[in-house]
Amino acid sequence: MHPLGTGDNGYTDLLGAERVPKYEERVEAVGSIDEATSSLGLARALTQSQRVRQLLADLQQDLYLIMAELATPASQRPQLVARVGAADVERIEGETRAVEAEIEMPKQFVLPGALPSSAALDLARTVVRRAERRVAKLVHEHVVDSGDVLRYLNRASSLLYALARYEETSQGVPYSLTQRRRR
Repeated sequence: MHPLGTGDNGYTDLLGAERVPKYEERVEAVGSIDEATSSLGLARALTQSQRVRQLLADLQQDLYLIMAELATPASQRPQLVARVGAADVERIEGETRAVEAEIEMPKQFVLPGALPSSAALDLARTVVRRAERRVAKLVHEHVVDSGDVLRYLNRASSLLYALARYEETSQGVPYSLTQRRRR
């Protein structure tokens, strides 16, 4: 760890000895995932469901693995012991299917905000989507080679959408569907 204030010059550390500009694409991706982790924490704090709390904590743990992978120099990535992989993608796909089987999923866009907990889940979903866009750029530019990370983020946002609807359904609060405004 560098002493306090070492980032004042606009550079930050990645894992290892590499220092890069704070606007570097990997830093942007890690920052977006960090925001997603905090958004998930807010949703976790607001839900009354132990099931949802556990699923969100699991997602947070996985996002920390993704941040470590993105912040590790390419030459050192093969040595990473813990990485998000295909089994993790399958796990959250299964969780999404299980949640969706318990509720009626809307057929059109939903206006977020029926409950504080579902609104926080919808906000977390959009932050995960932003992180997905940042990671997609890294994958497409061959900075990061893990398609599993990209798939994971995509599936995580689907799970968060389903959990937001689950929150509303389990609390007996109907979600609001978008409607075309008449002028």
